[in-house]
Parts: sequence; C-alpha cells; structure tokens
Amino acid sequence: MEWLNAENLVAVGTAVLGLAASVAVVWYERRVPRRRHIGFRVQMDTPIGSDARNGGRANVRLGLFNEFSDLSDATLVLLRIENDGSLGIVYDDYTSRERHGLTAVFTGRTIRGIAITQPSDTAHLMDHFTPVAGLRHEGDTLFLPKVPLNKGHHFKVLALLTGGGVGCEVTVTGGLRDGEVKPNRGMTADDKPPLFSRPARLITILFTACIITLASIIVIRNDDVPPPIGCAKGTLTVTGSTAFAPAAEKLGESYEKACPGSDIVVEPHGSTAGVRALDAAGAESASPGGSPSLVAFSDGPKPNGYPELEENPVAVSVFTLVVNDRVAVKDLTLDEVRKIYRGEIRNWQDLGGPNLPILLVSRDANSGTREVFQRQVLGRNEPANSSRDCRTKDDANATVTRCELDSTAQVLSTVGRLPGAIGYSEPRAASAVKGLHSLRIDGQAATVETIGTSGYPYREIEYVYTYGRPAADSLAASFVNYLSRGAGQDVIRDQGHFPCFAPEGLRLCGGKWQ
Repeated sequence: MEWLNAENLVAVGTAVLGLAASVAVVWYERRVPRRRHIGFRVQMDTPIGSDARNGGRANVRLGLFNEFSDLSDATLVLLRIENDGSLGIVYDDYTSRERHGLTAVFTGRTIRGIAITQPSDTAHLMDHFTPVAGLRHEGDTLFLPKVPLNKGHHFKVLALLTGGGVGCEVTVTGGLRDGEVKPNRGMTADDKPPLFSRPARLITILFTACIITLASIIVIRNDDVPPPIGCAKGTLTVTGSTAFAPAAEKLGESYEKACPGSDIVVEPHGSTAGVRALDAAGAESASPGGSPSLVAFSDGPKPNGYPELEENPVAVSVFTLVVNDRVAVKDLTLDEVRKIYRGEIRNWQDLGGPNLPILLVSRDANSGTREVFQRQVLGRNEPANSSRDCRTKDDANATVTRCELDSTAQVLSTVGRLPGAIGYSEPRAASAVKGLHSLRIDGQAATVETIGTSGYPYREIEYVYTYGRPAADSLAASFVNYLSRGAGQDVIRDQGHFPCFAPEGLRLCGGKWQ
C-alpha cells in the first residue's frame, strides 16, 4: 500500500497518541471534578520546658506566652492550615451550624495559649480571628472561625500546650460544601517541586520523539519536493473591492508561499472600478478568447452589461455602520438608519445622543460596500453628494451634509476625525481605527459567527470575477481555485469573512460556484 511508509506511520501514531491523551484528559476532568479542599500539617512540635535544669520551671523566652508560669512539660506546636484545593473558599462554604468552621484537637495535651500568624498575602483576614467570629479553645480543642481562603492561601496557629509529650496526635476536622478537610504533606527544605507532573513529562517525551522522527523523515525526503497540485507561476493582478482588500492581500501572500514563482499584486480601486478594469483588459487581450492575468473582487454581484465576466462566489461578508466616538449611540433601528439618510433625522440628540449635526461620510459610485448598503439597508440610493470637506454643505439647500471618498480607509479616518460623522466599513478594518465605534442594527452586531441564523441586513456575497474562463494552467485559474480549497478558506475565515465552501456557506452563497 502506497500510504504505508515511515512518515505516515509516525504521523498516524502521533495523531493516535494525541487523541488518547485528549480522551484521558477529558475523562479525568469528568471523573475528578474540581473540589474545595483544606489541608493541614504540623510544621513544628517541640518541647520548651525543663524540670531538671530549672527546678520545675520552664526555660521559655516567648513573649507571646510570658503570662504562664508552670511550663515544665510544655510543648510548642506550629499548625499550618491552607487552601490547597482548586477552588476558593468563602464563609458560606463551611457547613458547620456553629460560629466556628474548623476544630483542631491536640490529643492528650491542654491548650494554654495560642497565636495566629499573619495569613499569606491577606493581612485583612486577621480580623476574622476573634472570639466573636468563633475563635476559642477548651481543654485539648481549638475552635477556628470560618475564615475565607483563596486558592493557595494559608494561615498558621502557634499553640502552647502542656500535659503531653511531643508527637501526640493533632487533627483538624470540619465540613466544606463539595469538599473535605484532611492532612497534607509539606515539602522539606531539600525537596524541589517538579515543574511538570509525571504523566505530563511522559506525554511530552513521547510527542517530542514522534515530532523529531517525523521532521527527520521530512527533511531527508525533501530534496526535490514539487509544489502543490494546481500551482502556477507568473504575475497576477488582483483589483476590485477595497473592503475585501486586506483578505485579498493575505490570500496572495498565502498563495505565494505555497506556490514559489508566483507573484500576486493587489491593487484595490473599488468593486465597480475593478469590474470595469477587468472587462477593459479582457477586451484588449491579444489572443482571441484569451483571459488577462487579472481578477476582480466585488462586494455583491457585478453591474449589468458585462456578459464576458464569469462570477465565482468566494465568501459572505458582513459590513458595519461606524460612528465617531463623540456620539454615544450604540444601536440604531433599521427605520432610524433610513430616516438619517433621507434627511429626516439631522442631529444626534434626536436619537438620544449629543447635540451634534449628523455628517454622512460615504463611498463613491465605484464602491461595492456602498452598493450593498443601498440595496440591503436603505432600499434606495443614498442622497446626492453635498460636501467636499465632509463638514459643511456646498449647497445650502441640500437636505443632508454628505461627502464621497475613494476608499474604505479614507471613510474610516474621516469618521474617526469628525464629531457627528457616520459611515460604513468592513468590521475588522473598523476595529483597527481609533476615534470611532461600530453600530448595531436592530440590536444585532456585524459578526460572521451568527451569519447563518441572524437577520442582520448589512451583508453580501463576495465574488471574484474573471474574464471568461481562464486556461486551466493559468495563474488566474489556479488562484481562483485556491479560494475554494482548505488553505484559502482558512485565510478567508481568519480575515473575518465566511467562506462559501464551508458547509453553511454553500447554503448562504446559493451554490453559485462555477
């Protein structure tokens, strides 16, 4: 069998190992749920009295316990109590009906005095260690308050005891919601905590071995690797939509990387301008029926009158209205948008915003983004151009103040600069510009994540046009085919568009691929 070789076996083995590790992790997460856990341990248990040397008097110099005189059989215990679980612990997580949350028993010994050390990183927790909160001791038993502890936090109890010897049992009990209290083990000074657990180290070693082996095989067998099937060399110019230009540039870079010898030049001038340029270049092509090394992206279908151009749906693109940050409006109804562009609403204060006149910053007639806006949102053409500087009317009788600009970048920079300005753009480009924010329409945001289920109106199919059907071995045909393949679709999705060849995209694009 052709696939049965060392490279494929290592690749399959790595995949199986990764799947097994993933299943094991999921199983562990499901079978071992996150729990609350309080751990305790004795960090010191030492005698501090001496009958022989002091005539029955304790040789103790501890300022905390100077009030006690008879300490001939005294011991000093340092008890550490910590939250070593995976969840934080709050007051209500303790299940005791009493004021105290934990009970520490020093079996066989009598508590003469206690001192609480400063809790780790949380000095304010010292306020919890009061008699009112439940702190008290009786005989061999110490009652501790319901102290809130974040994950990894701890406190220590220094207890002066009499009546028993070193090493007598010390226990801590209490109830926790979805948790437990039990002893733990602290590392000694010579212990070094492992950076990774043993299973993690084993899986890492196995993966590393597989990857090194696979890389070695690829390097050894990569002396003369042919380019991917369908690659073509030469230069191809990509024109058309300025809104789709960032995606087109990334697609060109990705294709060039996969197909050495190719050069993709992106020159966006607007959807309609791109369609016209492609038609003119095709008509001037030297060979009869030949197709120039030029393709054009268009936001929406081409205008009428270009029968030689063949359309191929590439993606579903969403667009967004943008407004200057001085306007605190976040959402407009579709009816409000239409009234703005009809000149029926001329000041933002009529929409709950500041007292600022509305300035319409639009694209020129070559823009596919504008064409989609008119068709899908307004249901009519935008009003006439009435301003050259986008601030003041050139015609005092004009209903609105509206200017036209050559590119999406110009629209965004102008909206971000002029208080009261509103325009439109591709969402990713808008998010990179300061001074403006996107507007929702009828409560719906411009996002491809919900494009299959939402009724968001400002969206359209992105097409790539060729002049006729390019030769199968041409760079134009190869690049157009690349848009429907895995790598091309990944780039489209990464750039914020929905690829037509995704399962849901086939329905949204209407199965129009030629």
